[in-house]
Amino acid sequence: MPECLFCRIVSGGVPASRVLESPQTVSFRDINPQAPTHVLVIPKDHYPDLGALASGNGGLLAEVMAQAHQVAVAEGISSSGYRVVLNTGTDAGQAVQHVHAHVLGGRKLGWPPG
Repeated sequence: MPECLFCRIVSGGVPASRVLESPQTVSFRDINPQAPTHVLVIPKDHYPDLGALASGNGGLLAEVMAQAHQVAVAEGISSSGYRVVLNTGTDAGQAVQHVHAHVLGGRKLGWPPG
């Protein structure tokens, strides 16, 4: 989807600070970080939200989650703790309609998030 910001990041049309990449996923630093480590993990193919990804390609959902953990390891936050958040829909705060997991850490995270 050429109008999708994250699809344009995948294609290289929009620059991003990439952290990890696999044949089906890419992770990059959030431009508005909410924690010292704030990395987004996305599938390269366009799925608008978690429901679409889960019903369309559960294996890819598992790969997104695996890469979220790999990001935590690469960023040095896997042993201290990290949070993985998927916002689904506008009421939940999903700003870009391309499913993405937020990997947050690097400090003590309170609940509720924010």
